[in-house]
This record gives sequence, structure tokens and C-alpha cells, in this order.
Amino acid sequence: MQQQPAIELKDEERTRCEVWTRVMGYHRPVASFNTGKQGEFHERRHFDEQRAG
Repeated sequence: MQQQPAIELKDEERTRCEVWTRVMGYHRPVASFNTGKQGEFHERRHFDEQRAG
């Protein structure tokens, strides 16, 4: 079976991905945050909780 060639898009053909996050109990797009809140979002650290016991 032949492998399909990779599809490459020009920048103008791409769709911008919108990132949403949960803030104070509801979801909002990160792009609508003010400068300080955007900086805080990028400094967040993700973690996995371990099972107790």
C-alpha cells in the first residue's frame, strides 16, 4: 500500500485555533483576557493528582 503525501497548507488557508479556559466557574476564550490575565494563563502549571492511600 502506498503512503499518501503529507498535505501542507499555506498560512492564509489555515484556521486560527481559539483556546478557551475555565475562569470563575464559566468558560471564556483566552483571547478576550486582558494582558495580565493572559500572562497568568501562560504561567499555569498542569498536574495530575495521585490517588490517596
